[in-house]
Amino acid sequence: MNTIQSNTGLKERRQGDRRRIDRRQSQIGSCIQVSLDNYFQDLDGHPPGNLYELVLNEVEKPLLEVVMLKTGHNITKAAEILGLNRGTLRKKLQKYGISK
Repeated sequence: MNTIQSNTGLKERRQGDRRRIDRRQSQIGSCIQVSLDNYFQDLDGHPPGNLYELVLNEVEKPLLEVVMLKTGHNITKAAEILGLNRGTLRKKLQKYGISK
């Protein structure tokens, strides 16, 4: 296989990976949208309070829990996956009471 063929194959794999990631991201977004629609229906016309903080807390804790489990509680790997520095991740883990 020559260099041009191997580069083409690599590009095709990367594009396929991006499509899978985009699909997953849209699935997460869809789940959040449905949850927010349900939340507003449950409010039955009452005004929500501090919705931004509520949503961040509801999403952030399970996100951290899953990533920590997937990395075997390796803070360095988890921070890399999350795009956070280790100190920030440690603070967030402490905030939510997440430990080994």
